Amino acid sequence: MPTPDEARARAVVDRVEPAIDCGRFAVKRVQGEPLVVVADCFTDGHDTIRAMLRWRAEDEPEWREVEMQPLVNDRWQALFIAGEPGRYRYGVVAWVDPLATWRTEFARREDPADLRIAARVGAALIAETSRRAGGGERTILAEWSRALEAAAGDGGGLDRLRSLALDDIRYGLALRFPDRRFQTAWPIELPLKVDRPRAGFSSWYELFPRSTSPQRGRHGTLADCAARLDDIAAMGFDVVYLPPIHPIGREKRKGRNNALAAGAQDVGSPWAIGSSEGGHKSIHPQLGTLDDFRALVAKAKSLGMEIALDIAFQCAPDHPYVEAHPQWFRRRPDGTVQYAENPPKKYQDIYPFDFETDDSAALWQELRSVFEFWIVEGVRVFRVDNPHTKPFAFWEWVIDEIGREHPDVVFLAEAFTRPKPMHRLAKLGFTQSYTYFAWRNTKEELTEYFTELAHGPGREYFRPNAWPNTPDILTEALQYGGRAAFVSRLVLAATLSANYGIYGPAYELMEHVAREPGSEEYLDSEKYEIRHWDLDRPDSLRPLLALVNRIRRENPALQSNAGLSFVSVDNPQLIAYAKRSADATNTIVTVVDLDPHHVQSGWIDLDLARFGIAPDDTFQMHDLLSGARYLWHGARNFVLLDPARMPAHVFRLRRRIRREQDFDYFD
Repeated sequence: MPTPDEARARAVVDRVEPAIDCGRFAVKRVQGEPLVVVADCFTDGHDTIRAMLRWRAEDEPEWREVEMQPLVNDRWQALFIAGEPGRYRYGVVAWVDPLATWRTEFARREDPADLRIAARVGAALIAETSRRAGGGERTILAEWSRALEAAAGDGGGLDRLRSLALDDIRYGLALRFPDRRFQTAWPIELPLKVDRPRAGFSSWYELFPRSTSPQRGRHGTLADCAARLDDIAAMGFDVVYLPPIHPIGREKRKGRNNALAAGAQDVGSPWAIGSSEGGHKSIHPQLGTLDDFRALVAKAKSLGMEIALDIAFQCAPDHPYVEAHPQWFRRRPDGTVQYAENPPKKYQDIYPFDFETDDSAALWQELRSVFEFWIVEGVRVFRVDNPHTKPFAFWEWVIDEIGREHPDVVFLAEAFTRPKPMHRLAKLGFTQSYTYFAWRNTKEELTEYFTELAHGPGREYFRPNAWPNTPDILTEALQYGGRAAFVSRLVLAATLSANYGIYGPAYELMEHVAREPGSEEYLDSEKYEIRHWDLDRPDSLRPLLALVNRIRRENPALQSNAGLSFVSVDNPQLIAYAKRSADATNTIVTVVDLDPHHVQSGWIDLDLARFGIAPDDTFQMHDLLSGARYLWHGARNFVLLDPARMPAHVFRLRRRIRREQDFDYFD
C-alpha cells in the first residue's frame, strides 16, 4: 500500500504499449523505424498532467525523453527512433503539472477580481519555475513572473493581463523546467531490440554448393558457388543461403531418395554433420578450404549480398563430438546412441544432442562457439535448423550472448511447428521465422493468415519470411499447378511478405515431381545427391525473379508488412491486396489468380479515401510486371487474369497530379 508521502505522486500510468508479455520479451524494430508508444495517463480531479516517453540504450545511464501528446480518453502517444542496432529500454513517466493546470484554468476565468488573484498565483508558480532554470532562461522567466505580478496589481486592462499570462513563447520556455518531484514512472523498463535493415527486408536464395559445378558428375566447390553469385545478384537476391557445408558422416549414410542403404558413390545428407574430417567448424574437403569460404564471403559482399549459413545442432554417428563427449547424447537400452526420430520418420544418420545432460553447461558453451567461429569468418546471417526441437532457454541464452557482441547478426528460425512454439522462438530472440505460407492457398486462408501476421499481436516481434518451397517442401500446389502456380506463389510470397525466399534452382526450373503420391519430398532430392541444373533453360523463371526483386527494391511499400490491407474482389479465385509505404508516397496493389488452370475475372472495390483519391477522380494503375498502364475511374474496376500468360498484376497506383491540354500526368 502507498504511504501518504508516496501518494503525492498523483498521476497514474497504465497500459503502456507495445509491450510483449508485460515486458518479458523485447519489441523489435529495424534501424530507422519509429517505435510508437501509447499509454493511459491520468489523475484524480481536474488537474492537468504531462507525460514523457523516455528511452535509452541499454548500456547508457541517462534517459532521453520526448513529450507525449494526448489522444482521446486519457490515451497518450509519442514516438522515437533509436540509433544503431542493439538493445534499448523505454518507458513512460507522468506528473501533475501545477503550471499547466494554472494556465488551463486561467484561460477559462472571466471575473476580473478572480483573474487578478489567479495571475498572482501564476506569478508565484513562474518564479518557482525560474529557480529550476539557469542562465538566460532563468532571467526571462523571473522577469515574466515580476511583470505578471505587477500587472495583476496595477489595475490595468484585463486584455493586457490575459495576453501576458498566456504568453505562448514564455510558457513554452517554462515547460522545459517542470516540477517533477512527484512524477509516476511505469515500473517496468520495457526492452526494445533494434536490428539492421536486412532483418526487415530481404530476398533469400538457397542453393547446395555441391551442385554448382558446371561439369555434370563433378562435385561442386565453394569456388563454383562463388562463380554463381553474379547470376544470383543479377536476379536481385541479397542473401544466399547454404545448407550445411561441413563434412558428412559416413556411418549410416543415407542413399538417394532417402534410401537406408547408401552406395559407394552416394554423397549423403549435408544435415548428417561430422566425420573423421571434422565437425561444425570444418568444411567438407570436396567443397574446398576455409580460404575458399572467405573468398566466397568477400565476393558476396562485393555484390551487395551476404552468405547465410545453416546451423544444425545435430551430429552424424562419426562426428568427433560422439567420441569426445559421449555424455552429450542419449543412449538406448542396448547401449547404442539414440538417433533422431519423428515417428514414423526415422533419421538413422543423425544423432540429436541431449540437452538434459549433466554436462549441459559445457554443451551450451561449445554450441555457442560454433556461431562465434563463423562470425569471425564474416557470417552475419544464420538459418537455424529445427530450433523448436531444442530448449527455448538455450536459444534465449545463446542469441542474447551473441547479440551483445554482434548486434548485427540475423537469425532465421526454421520452425515449421505449432503457432505457440513458433511465436515463443520469435519472442526470445529469433530475428525472422519461416511461416505456414506454403500451405495457405485459398483466398480465405491467405487473407486470414497475413492479416494476422501484419496486424495481430505478433507484429511487434514476429517477422515472417515466406518461402513457397524448400528442399523439404514441395507442396501439392506446385506439383500440379504448372508454371502458373510457380509464378503466382512467387508473386504472393514476394509482395505479401517483406522477407521471402526460394529454394533456388528447383524454383527457377519449376521442379515439381514428388517422390511418391501424397509426399512433399522431391523425387531425386538434392538433399541426398548432387544435381546438375540446366540454368540456361529457355523456360527458366530467372527473368521473372529478377523483375519481381527489382519491383521490391524500387517500391518501399513492399519493404514492410505494416501497410498491408486486403481489397474486396467479387471472385473467390482472385485475391487482391494493397501495401502502402509509411510516408504514403508509394502504393502497390497486387491481384493474383489463385486458379492456375483457368482465366478468372472480377470487380475490385478500392477504398479510394485511404489512398487520397477523390471519388470521381481518374488514376493510373501501372502494372509493373507487364509495363501496361490502365486508367481507372472510381472505386469499382474490372480485372481479368489469364494464367497461361501472367496470373498476377502488381500495380503501382499513380494519382493524377496535373492535366495539360489532352495529356494526364501521374505521380
